[in-house]
Amino acid sequence: MKSPAAPAQGPYPAAPASGPFETLATARCQAKGGLRLLLGLQIARAALRLSFAGTAAMAMGRLVMGETVDPWLVAATIALLSLACLAGLAVDSAQASTETAVSMGLRERAGKRLNEMPARQLQSLSIGSVIVLMQRHPEAVAALVVGHRAASAMMAAGPLLASATLFLVSWQAALLVICLTPVMILFFALVGDAIRQRADAQERAFGRLAGQFADRIRTLPTILANHAAASEEAKLARRLEAYAGNTMGVLRIAFVNAGIIDFFASLSIAILAVFLGLGHLKLAMIPGFSNLELGQSLFILMIAPEYFAPFRRFSEQYHAKAEGLAAAAALDRLLNAEPVPPNALPVLDRLRVVLPQTGLVAVVGPSGSGKSTLLHRLAGLEPGGAPAADGHGIAWVSTDSYVPEGTLGEAIGWNAGAVAGDQLEDAARAIGLLDDALLPGGLETRLDKGGANLSGGQRLRIAVARAMLSGRRVLADEPTAKLDSDTAQAVRDVLTALSRTRLVLVATHDRDLAAAADLVVDLTRNDAIEVAA
Repeated sequence: MKSPAAPAQGPYPAAPASGPFETLATARCQAKGGLRLLLGLQIARAALRLSFAGTAAMAMGRLVMGETVDPWLVAATIALLSLACLAGLAVDSAQASTETAVSMGLRERAGKRLNEMPARQLQSLSIGSVIVLMQRHPEAVAALVVGHRAASAMMAAGPLLASATLFLVSWQAALLVICLTPVMILFFALVGDAIRQRADAQERAFGRLAGQFADRIRTLPTILANHAAASEEAKLARRLEAYAGNTMGVLRIAFVNAGIIDFFASLSIAILAVFLGLGHLKLAMIPGFSNLELGQSLFILMIAPEYFAPFRRFSEQYHAKAEGLAAAAALDRLLNAEPVPPNALPVLDRLRVVLPQTGLVAVVGPSGSGKSTLLHRLAGLEPGGAPAADGHGIAWVSTDSYVPEGTLGEAIGWNAGAVAGDQLEDAARAIGLLDDALLPGGLETRLDKGGANLSGGQRLRIAVARAMLSGRRVLADEPTAKLDSDTAQAVRDVLTALSRTRLVLVATHDRDLAAAADLVVDLTRNDAIEVAA
């Protein structure tokens, strides 16, 4: 749930979402510069490997035939091998950095989109889907638009370079390896649909697992209190097994695909080796394979694996395409979801008329009756305006109020303007923060980012103390929840005192707080508005 006191996230201003969220288009735009560099490095690596194969075959042929091997040839072979290794390192580094940049960019844009969503729409999203969105989906999409796309491009450029090099020695050998290419492409097409379906199932299984795990962590005290840990553990285990089964299904198809590539690559190299061997033994005179020098034959056998290497790398990345497409579709569905239509609140129009300039107004009713929704609309978090502000601003009090990193005093004085030290101390003491044993440093107690080391009750009391200093009208959502009786009474006293000089509007189940109100909005009885006697 969003708080009006929380600052906007990221470098972007909060604004209504404009246009659909196109994950693939965004990722491809972000990857453009890095992808060009990556492709350039991969082509350079392929050229260096082919050059190394040529010099190595020439040197080995001369060595086997007892001929003199020139020192420059040995030096060139070593140098080309070293450069090819360095190019490989540069390729891996460029791919990793580009994928990281793309995934971080997607997270930033997704975070902006989530921050722009109305509170009701954000609350309607599945926790598991949001977790997967921010943790897993960006990496999968980055692997698609960088790793898979580079492998796709090299599947055209790599074999083209290798076959052109083979043509220099034997066009018949080049034609032989080229003839096997359509067969491999056919297998790619056949396994594509199967692996895509498996990847979709894998993403759905992971989302369900993440959602269930997050839900169980949130309700862990209730689970332990009802001695249900064993049954919940069994449910999570079943979800985990389902996810593992879908993951293994994706990997099995990917391994089969890679095995097919290896089979045809090995078959072609074996055929080349047989034809070249028959030619050297003068057992068969096959055009393009006879009357070749040993170095030329070795060169053909060394180049053939380079021809099939891009296909093998593409097969390794093939499952990344399916996972990336599934992740992109999931991101688009989640971030382009239609806003949840707000529930009708007829009492809102009447409340606008009767809200006093000062006084305590209590909104009561059972859970789910719309108390928090009413406050959100009065605060401007949902459509309907913010009539409670009336130009004076709002001080929001709830367990999700924003807490900055720093000291307790800084958290109380945040966004409250210039506040003297004695005022901070008085506000903290009035609400019992200085008597809290878990805040031993008083106003100098260090608070983690987002108040991570605070309980919900402590966060709420900080918001109450901040409201005291702000001079603004107060909207409080369950201000006495999660508090012991003494602290709850202190909060009631503070809110009652504030209501003498400003409007204090509370949504509450607290009967004592409602009894002290000047105006009660009861959502259980046809949205009745009652004025205290």
